[in-house]
Amino acid sequence: MQYIRYMNTPIGILSIIEEENQIIKININQENEKREIVEKEIVEKETPVLKEAERQFNEYFNGTRKNFELPIKVHGTEFMKEVWNALLKIPYAETKTYGEIAKEINHPKAARAVGMANHRNALPIIIPCHRVIGVNERLVGYALGLQIKQWLLDFEKKNINK
Repeated sequence: MQYIRYMNTPIGILSIIEEENQIIKININQENEKREIVEKEIVEKETPVLKEAERQFNEYFNGTRKNFELPIKVHGTEFMKEVWNALLKIPYAETKTYGEIAKEINHPKAARAVGMANHRNALPIIIPCHRVIGVNERLVGYALGLQIKQWLLDFEKKNINK
């Protein structure tokens, strides 16, 4: 059984999906409307894990939380998991390029594949793919849109000393 919780944030309505006491997906609806739950196995419910996730997201959007401490479950290839683990090590308010991440995981020629792994990240913000940028600090490729990516980067820089 999967459970979902919605919360208002400065970037839109965040939906947090839990399965077996682990966060498995984060969605952002930028139109500030709840999306209808189509899959019948997802139930809107307050669970301890979802309540804690909401608390931590509120702290993040208040500028006081720099890292998330939530039980998560990711689905992807071993390469994707390597990328996502590398993203978790990028400090708050800092950025790395796709090429830097590729080198860190010992696949120096795989910058494009790193970009694809970022695009398939089901846990944006928790796994901070918004902190990965292109060469020359260009904003490229963010599944939630470049406007949200820029907002998150600016927000973190503004709140680094909170």
